Amino acid sequence: QVQLVESGGGLVQAGGSLRLSCAASGMISRILSTGWYRQAPGKQRDLVASITGGGTTNYADSVKGRFTISRDDAKNTVYLQMNGLRPEETAVYYCKVVSTYGNYWGQGTQVTVSS
Repeated sequence: QVQLVESGGGLVQAGGSLRLSCAASGMISRILSTGWYRQAPGKQRDLVASITGGGTTNYADSVKGRFTISRDDAKNTVYLQMNGLRPEETAVYYCKVVSTYGNYWGQGTQVTVSS
C-alpha cells in the first residue's frame, strides 16, 4: 500500500501563489505516476497536473503556464506550485498515486482563492 499526506492548502487572494505537497510512504517503489486533482463543490474531480516516474509532466489546459508539478525523490514528495490563482480555482485539491498495487488518494487539502 501507499499512504499519502497532503499539505499546503489555505486562503489566498486572487493572483497569489500556494505550493501543495504530497508526501508518500509505504510501497513507494511501485509508484508509476502521481497526480493532483481538484474538486469544487457540486463538480466532478478533475486532473490538474501529473508526473510520471520518468518525469513526464501533463497539465490541464487551464493551468498551463501558471502551475508546475515537480518531484523530490529524496523526500518522496510531489509538489504543485500554483501561481496566478483565480477564484474559480477554489476547491479541495487531492493527490493521487497510481502504483502497481492500485490507485491511492490523499485526504485532500482545501484551497480558497478570494476575489
